[in-house]
Amino acid sequence: MRTPRLGSVAGATALCLLAATACSGGGGGGGGDDQMHVWMYQDTLVVVQEGAVERFNEASETEAVIDEVPGDNYEERLRTAMGSSERPDVFFNWGGGSIEPYVEQDMLQPLDDMLADNPEFAESFIPSILEAGQVNGVQYGIPLRGTQPVILFYNETVFEEAGVEPPETWEDILGLVDTFKEEGVTPFALAGADPWTEQMWLQYLVDRIGGPEVFAEIVESKGAEGWDDPAVLEAAQMVRELVDSGAFGDSYASVSYTEGAASTLLSEGRAAMHLMGSWEYSTILDQDEEFAQENLGYVEFPPIEGGEGDPDNVVGNPTNFFSVTAETEHMDAALEFLTYTSEEEYVADMVANGEVPTTVNAEEAVADSPSPDFATFQYEMVRDAPHFQLSWDQALPPDVATPMVTEIESLFNGQSTPEQFVDALAAL
Repeated sequence: MRTPRLGSVAGATALCLLAATACSGGGGGGGGDDQMHVWMYQDTLVVVQEGAVERFNEASETEAVIDEVPGDNYEERLRTAMGSSERPDVFFNWGGGSIEPYVEQDMLQPLDDMLADNPEFAESFIPSILEAGQVNGVQYGIPLRGTQPVILFYNETVFEEAGVEPPETWEDILGLVDTFKEEGVTPFALAGADPWTEQMWLQYLVDRIGGPEVFAEIVESKGAEGWDDPAVLEAAQMVRELVDSGAFGDSYASVSYTEGAASTLLSEGRAAMHLMGSWEYSTILDQDEEFAQENLGYVEFPPIEGGEGDPDNVVGNPTNFFSVTAETEHMDAALEFLTYTSEEEYVADMVANGEVPTTVNAEEAVADSPSPDFATFQYEMVRDAPHFQLSWDQALPPDVATPMVTEIESLFNGQSTPEQFVDALAAL
């Protein structure tokens, strides 16, 4: 499932970065001991990193330990620790806007020299994935988890009963909306109660219409510029066309993703399609194993005629990253530890735990996945993508991302027009 960033804590905890001496330690950091502390977001997948630490400790004179931090306050704990003497040596993050404040205050170790000195390691990752660990063109993150692209899932049975095929163009999308409405089926499940799900539509539309350069300008200016690009307005207009045509039904604003409601609409055939991150496969597998294995279809988001974006571009979460703090007393060991994320044992552990790796030439490993067909589709989709756009709310600093998601919700709920939406974002 999507590992969320918790932008709501940004205001208070950002003070820790600006006044480090005023912040107490977050626990689990360096603390003056001889161990190298690796902070991890606490979830079931941490077993992969635990295996890497065990192998590292067998070969290194430095002892590494994993400090698991509960997900509901990970970023808050990290910000507090980074503003104290208890900062970790290596830590899990989302790349992009999640680490930019630390980069601006020279708290992170640039990794370009390390990659240049280890070209085999640098070339072991899918380029579009590795690039997502950069800030201002400098590498600060090394991939540590699987990919999470946004995929268009569909119910094969519902499509067969309607006598239609999965969409290959935007015009196909619009035609399918009409078809499924006539069939009494909601064309698209949408968990509007969790507005980050609505963001996915705009991410793909802006990229397909204007290419990745549009959002790159927004990121470069930290949200101050770029929202007035014509591609953003056109994407907002297309969203409103979908909403007004009934593409998401009438009650999408009250449908929850975290409670599984949107996924259930798809698996039960009450919705025909669902635009969602790759974790949707695992979600439905847990809900309805038979449907997931026999009747769940998946395709890439279709191209838009006349659009400047490459139709093979992908949006979502490229992966999560390890970064190294600049003042760690274990710099050599920390950089060595990063190289473990591309080893065969690490990749095999990822696949065994249902993740799709970020390394090149992983086709044979992916074939051993518990769900090989889907894993292969996802791997090839990401491997062949010229560009992988990090989710907007993770690419931008929290003080921009949080109100941006609110404006997206207002657009979908009809509380603002496309023009008002663009104006509101430009004002951020």
